[in-house]
Amino acid sequence: MAYLTEKFGTAGALHLFAGAGETVAAARVPAIKAYSSKARRKRTSHGTFLYGLPLLGLFFLLWEVAPRLGWLNRIFFPPLSEVLVAWWDLLASGVLIEHIGISLQRAAIGFALGVMVAIPLGLLMGRYSLFEKVSDLLVQTLRNTSQFALLPVFILLLGIGEESKVAITFYSSVFFLLVNTISGVKSVDPLLIKAARSMGTSDFDLFRKVILPASIPSIVAGARLAVKSSLFAVIGAEMLAAKSGLGFLIQNSQLMMETADMYAGILTLTVIGLTVNYLLVWFERWATAWKGQSETSLI
Repeated sequence: MAYLTEKFGTAGALHLFAGAGETVAAARVPAIKAYSSKARRKRTSHGTFLYGLPLLGLFFLLWEVAPRLGWLNRIFFPPLSEVLVAWWDLLASGVLIEHIGISLQRAAIGFALGVMVAIPLGLLMGRYSLFEKVSDLLVQTLRNTSQFALLPVFILLLGIGEESKVAITFYSSVFFLLVNTISGVKSVDPLLIKAARSMGTSDFDLFRKVILPASIPSIVAGARLAVKSSLFAVIGAEMLAAKSGLGFLIQNSQLMMETADMYAGILTLTVIGLTVNYLLVWFERWATAWKGQSETSLI
């Protein structure tokens, strides 16, 4: 300070210190904002979960009480406690684990095939307008055809084995991923693309380093819908033409009037869907941490 006062005078030294303080403060603003945004996201997600617990608890309480008080037929709607006992018996016997593994395997294979087809195709359709114009009519035609209406076709062509179930799972998931990938590519800031082009970036690097990272939020949103659709499709297919899987367990329990086992299968499917959904939400937040903020919904 003494050196600065001697060289620039008291007013000049104070001015330099003030300028340096402003510079440091300005440099800290982005970090403070990023930290505040991260803390706010954590509070929001935790708050959303905690706020929903009372209503969920009330639902489970009504499930337990209503059959016992005779508001619902106990044969067709057993109390929650009986369902949980049946669920534990199925789990302990290994039957539930076996059916879960089979259903998840079918859904995972179909979903993985959907990812391998939909994301590259969506990147191309979103980036190249001519390619989109040529392929859009076929895509829209197939997208608006019900997967369950095509199940008999899959069975006729592929048989009643694993192939038909994987096919309907693939068909159910691929269009959610495709449409959201196209939307994500089209929403990329053109300035990012121009900046990358100005530095001589190749098409491959442009997709890999700019378009794909910027499209991840939209792709993950499509993946969340696709996972749910895959699970729904495989359960439906198992109910109609299978001798294993959660869909078969639910359908067979209903036919045998083992309603507690039926609801145990339904609860298991719900837990699986919620778990996968939250995992994808976490993945989206991790993959888009570079943005500094996220408005991801838990729904």
